[in-house]
Formats: sequence, structure tokens, C-alpha cells
Amino acid sequence: MKSLALPFLAAALGLSACGQPADRKASDDRPPAVATTSTVEAVVLPRTQPVAGTVRPAERATLSARIMGNVTRAPAALGTRVTANEVLMELSAGEIQARLDQARANLDQVERELARENTLVTKGASSVESVRLLEDRRRAAAAAVDEATTFASYTSLRAPFAGVITRRFVEAGDLATAGVPLLEIEATDHLRAELAVPESLDLIAAGTELAIDLAGSDRALTGRLAEISPAADPATRTRLAKVDLPAGFSVRSGQFVRVLWPAGREEALLVPARAVTSFGQMEQVFVVEEGRARLRIVKTGGRQGDRVRILSGLTAGESVVVAPAATLRDGQRLEIRP
Repeated sequence: MKSLALPFLAAALGLSACGQPADRKASDDRPPAVATTSTVEAVVLPRTQPVAGTVRPAERATLSARIMGNVTRAPAALGTRVTANEVLMELSAGEIQARLDQARANLDQVERELARENTLVTKGASSVESVRLLEDRRRAAAAAVDEATTFASYTSLRAPFAGVITRRFVEAGDLATAGVPLLEIEATDHLRAELAVPESLDLIAAGTELAIDLAGSDRALTGRLAEISPAADPATRTRLAKVDLPAGFSVRSGQFVRVLWPAGREEALLVPARAVTSFGQMEQVFVVEEGRARLRIVKTGGRQGDRVRILSGLTAGESVVVAPAATLRDGQRLEIRP
């Protein structure tokens, strides 16, 4: 077996040795290719780390009853858009209405007595002290009416701001208990990305602009840091941060986003994006060596404007061909033009 393999190996080596000079000679026979070049530039760029977040409204509220009563009317269904101060739910509480009626009746009685007493004082048939006592009773009765009116207002649940109903916990006929949630409402005109930032990342100031990667959007999205907690959660070792999203983007509450958080600086190699071409799954550039084009396989990273980052395959200071012609071949002579 060994004696048979040696002739085949020698033949393969011979073909390889013969093929290289032939390819090089073919490149030498080609006329020089006109090319524009650019230098591989080493720069220091800010480094970022993606932090997962969720889109949330800047204003959201859970509405609860302040009194106990039966739900008599609940017109706000899920997804309903409501205006500020719109009635979302009504409760029935007969004892509160009875207290209000009693307070008003008591106030009316005191006011009649006070009017009569004032008339008697002008005629000298009563004392000023009696009038003062009735005025004190009138103020107390008016306060009782205000108190009962406030309690009566609790039978109507109103929207604190314009928004949309996102959750509903009761239906008409159910018993509402004080402090138990009835509805959830979210504003739609001001959205934020809420994220848990690892404590290992830098604590940056409010107002800093941050790039946002939004799934399904091909537009660059930039938000502004609105709030960040200076203290980390002891269980998750993260800080809560809220990033304001600009208006005009089709995002919705609960959507997943990634915020690119500053994570120091790093060195990077940049070349014009037009210098990189693709061949199947490979990326390649032509490097200028001794006046000839030499094909080099590279690995690229993200874009920086009209330039692209080179992760491997090139070194700083090398010259690459910008927008190489489709006919350019490895080893072909170059005529460099500005």
C-alpha cells in the first residue's frame, strides 16, 4: 500500500508545482488594472454592549376602587382608547348617597336657622353669640357636605390621562372592593425602553443618547436616557434604566428591544465598505503589494458610516483597492490613480 501511494503523491506535488508558475504567468500577461486605493486605518472607537429591554409607556396606571360597591356600568373594554377624565366604570353605593342627602339636609336646616337668627338680632330679639354658634354649625355642616360629595365621587372611576385600556379585572355586576385593581390604562404618546443594566457597565448621566436596535426596523433609532437608578438590585446585580423613544416609530408596549450601552473604548481597523467584496460565504479584499493586487480573505464587523470594521485579515497601514473591478485577479499589476 505504501509503495502505491508514493507515486500518486509525487504526481500531485508535481502538478501543483507546475500549476503555480502558470497562474502567476497568466496574471503577469494581463495589462495593468487601473485602481483607486485606500489605507487601512487604525482608530479608537467607543465600545458598546447590547442590553435587552422592553418597551413600556411613560405613563401607566392601575385603577382601584376607593369604596366597596357593585359595578353597575363598565363601558371601557380592552383596547378602548379613552380621553382624560372619561368615566371608565361606575359603582353603586346607596349608603354614600344617603349620607350625602343627610348632610345636605342638615346644611339647609342650619342655614335657615342662621337666617332667622340674623333677622332676630336686627330686631334685638336675639344675641350675637347665638348667631356665632349657628355660623360654626353651618361651617361644620358644609364640611360634612364636602366630605359626602367626595365619597360620592368615588362611585365613578375616571381616566387619569388619555390612553388605552390594557387590562380589565371585573365586569358589570361584580363586587368592587376598596384597593383591589379594576382596570389598567397605558398612555400611547410617550414610550420608553425599560432595561436592567448590569452593574459592571458604566453608570452614565441622564440625557445621554443611546442607539437602539429594534427588531423589524431598518431605520436607525436613537433614544435618550431619561432615568437610571444609582443603586443595583442585590438579587440581579442590575440597575433599572429608562430610555425615552422618539416619536414616529411603529413600536408598541411590550415589544423587545436592545439598547447599545457604552462599555469603554477599543481599537479597530477601518476600510471603505466598497473595498470588501463577497464570494459565496467569504469576504475578500485586494491588498496592494509591490504594485500588484493580492487577494486576502478577511472577516468584517459592523459598519461605521461608509466604512466597515475589519476583525481579521489586515493590518494597519496596508493599502487596499477600493471598488475593485470584477475582472481584477490575484497577482495582476496595478496602475494606481487618485
